[in-house]
Amino acid sequence: MSSYAAVLRTPHAARTFGAALLGRLSYGTVSLSLVLAVKGASGSFAVAGTTLALFGATSVVLSPVRAALVDRYGPRRALVPMAVLYAVLLAALAVVTREHTGPGTAGPADTSGALLGALAACAGACTPPLGPTMRTLWGQLMPDRRMLQRAYSLDGVAEELLLVAGPLLVGVLVAYAEPAAGVAVSAVLVLLGTVALALSPVPFPVRSAGAASARPKVRPKGRRKGWGSGRGSGRKRARRERAPRTAVRGLGQPVLAAAGVGLCLGGLDLLVIAFTEQRHQPGAVAWVLAALSAGSAVGGLANGAVSWRSAARPRLAVICAALGLALAAAGLAPNVYAFGAAAAVAGLFVSPALITAYLIADETAAPDARTQAGAWVNTAVNAGMSGGTALVGLLVGKLPLPLCFVLVALPALFCAAATLRGADRRGPVHDAAEIS
Repeated sequence: MSSYAAVLRTPHAARTFGAALLGRLSYGTVSLSLVLAVKGASGSFAVAGTTLALFGATSVVLSPVRAALVDRYGPRRALVPMAVLYAVLLAALAVVTREHTGPGTAGPADTSGALLGALAACAGACTPPLGPTMRTLWGQLMPDRRMLQRAYSLDGVAEELLLVAGPLLVGVLVAYAEPAAGVAVSAVLVLLGTVALALSPVPFPVRSAGAASARPKVRPKGRRKGWGSGRGSGRKRARRERAPRTAVRGLGQPVLAAAGVGLCLGGLDLLVIAFTEQRHQPGAVAWVLAALSAGSAVGGLANGAVSWRSAARPRLAVICAALGLALAAAGLAPNVYAFGAAAAVAGLFVSPALITAYLIADETAAPDARTQAGAWVNTAVNAGMSGGTALVGLLVGKLPLPLCFVLVALPALFCAAATLRGADRRGPVHDAAEIS
């Protein structure tokens, strides 16, 4: 743990990280609060589910766009306006849902589902990318790659704990107040955390709009002005001139791996429910998922504490393969207790896989495009989870459960093979950020 203490002792690290965590706690509280508030206001689970889906879709799909704005303008000029809009829209949702569930109202069915959906979609579109921004700031705080690995591990584990703590906080809130209070608290958390993060003294690598155009065009000596001025060479020159301004070149492997992990996790959530119901122990769902989260936290902390001698890309392939094998084996568990242990073992590889994907994205991207690179990985995870849940929902009940677990494991195994092949093709020169 001394290595993690060293991360937090870095000047401005604890202050900046604390601000990011305060804002990101909102992401752990908002989903459950929104579902409960909309359900109470509309009287319909369908409206509540559709509203949350719209909120999540715009948040995930537009995440790289918002991150690109942060790369372009910096946290103060981009994050703060996003957080203000996000908080205002959440506050509007809180007011609307409270007005239709409080005393003296005509009833929950009065609230328009279209209004709730529109507000939720707009709020999701404005979600500030606090996670990707914090990972960019970690890169500024930790120039040493070994320390950056530890910082990413600490960040990943803390984020996972926030996602567990958020619903617990909502549970406490709704015990003493209306569900709309949870939505309002989410708005306050994200606004306070974002403003505090934007005021951090850590310098942020902002992309210059005229950086590419300001570079002098030098023509090699001995070549006439018209040499190579054909259509084909012109296109090649245009591509070369645009290359430094392309934010996400070379991110295929980490994004693919993150999507594969997301597919596995999204499918596993449904399989845990199906497995426990098949054993007539539906109450075990909570602690099996808790075992998965605990294993992920332990794996993340261990990943950061180890000084790896292997390069990040082949290591990511090994981690994904181990995750896939652990998931496939979990379907053979003879009882719920063994299944919980198998879930904990699978969890050991979840955080390390995502942390390593974020590290590769960081070292692949240009310094002024790291936020967008991290957002692409984040988007891949979330999209994969949604897709995995949808796909497994079509399979459960039609195929034997052990076979479903094997199918859920396939994305991780495929990503392992693809990542390892890509690492071999790149060779050692392209993995210069190797941690030793």
